[in-house]
Amino acid sequence: QVQLVESGGGLVQAGGSLRLSCAVSARTFSTRPMGWFRQAPGKEREFVAAIVPSGDNSYYTDSVKGRFTISRDNAKNTVYLQMNSLRPEDTAVYYCAAHSNTGPYSYVRAYTYWGQGTQVTVSS
Repeated sequence: QVQLVESGGGLVQAGGSLRLSCAVSARTFSTRPMGWFRQAPGKEREFVAAIVPSGDNSYYTDSVKGRFTISRDNAKNTVYLQMNSLRPEDTAVYYCAAHSNTGPYSYVRAYTYWGQGTQVTVSS
């Protein structure tokens, strides 16, 4: 059974920073792309960022480019999301997910395992 546990969410003022972590209990962690998604109240879950197994390449939705950075430490089975210059519109529950190795990185259905989510609230 693969488990993903996010941490690092919280309340921050606009312009501030947060670093999310996602610990993954899977021996196959280093072989899977990993992604971060977010879901605001009343909205669909949306893609935020993804990173390939080696960590050499990453992908972002346009609204977070230049502000967010995804990274991973395969020795620690952990993926991170560094969020800078936060805006009120970044407020959401953030989820990490393990990709199935099939399908586009931005597709919710391409991910097999999900964490429980961590709340990020950005005040104006």
